[in-house]
Amino acid sequence: MPEEFHVVTHRALTGSQRAALQRLFDSEYLAEYGAWDPDRPYGYSPASVHTLAFVDSELVAHVGFQVRTISVGEAEVTVAGTGGVLVDEVARGRGLGRRLMLCAQQEMRKNARIEFGYLGCREEVVPFYERAGWLRIRAIERHTSMQDPQATVVSSDGPLLIFPTRRVDWPVGDIDLRGTPW
Repeated sequence: MPEEFHVVTHRALTGSQRAALQRLFDSEYLAEYGAWDPDRPYGYSPASVHTLAFVDSELVAHVGFQVRTISVGEAEVTVAGTGGVLVDEVARGRGLGRRLMLCAQQEMRKNARIEFGYLGCREEVVPFYERAGWLRIRAIERHTSMQDPQATVVSSDGPLLIFPTRRVDWPVGDIDLRGTPW
């Protein structure tokens, strides 16, 4: 099965790519979270860059990221806030997700502004990210509520991971995402 990876900015997504993303996300999340919205996916921040994996011309996996400057303690850090990481059930277990993540990480490195990839995830998927070079950090994170843009959510229990692209040392301190998470 031939696989192809494509990197597409959000504004350059074609109608067929948007429809394929809708099918991919709805196949996984429709029953629990409703229809996927490319401009506000399940309340999370939308990706500005989409890394797409196709097998036999079918979209089977996605990694998205959005470039944003956040604060960490007293420092300002520009990150590729990463989310929408999904591999269709029929394509899992073959290393496709790891290869697609490596493609997304290469794209992050091409942007001179991005110092780190950044993501929050569920505990059970931490090993996947660690195998792809992500490092776990521990910090208090603040972000805008996905349901109420006037509210701030403070969390210290969810896994947070970084991927160094320019800098090596992550600053010390609480994290403010200055928006919704990815």
